[in-house]
Amino acid sequence: MQWIRFGRRNWIRGGSNINKRQTGTEYEMIADQYLKVRGVRIIEHNFRNRFGEIDLIGYDGEYLVFFEVKYRKDIRKGSPAEAVSTKKCHTICRVADYYRMKHGIGDFTPMRFDVIAICGKEIQWFRNAFAYC
Repeated sequence: MQWIRFGRRNWIRGGSNINKRQTGTEYEMIADQYLKVRGVRIIEHNFRNRFGEIDLIGYDGEYLVFFEVKYRKDIRKGSPAEAVSTKKCHTICRVADYYRMKHGIGDFTPMRFDVIAICGKEIQWFRNAFAYC
């Protein structure tokens, strides 16, 4: 593990965070390909604002879908889908509100929140994983 200087007085552990980000990006791309094969049109990757981030945004038919991608090497620490907390759901909803406002997407556009759970080499797609909150 290496330490990286961040600002004047703060140090962060670089190795772990960098590897987690690379791993996250890798599995988001796997999810992207998985969804495209199934007819989803991905329009945005890693949409961020000050409230948080949404991994993937796309259209599945008429639905605007906000995707959370979760990866676990194995289930010793629980399934990937279980890792999407209530707090994370609220964050995704707030970021989705901002996205819709920024792009002029009205309240009548059907939308849903899905989770792509990757555990080892198995991919599960949980449609409508949680309701708008």
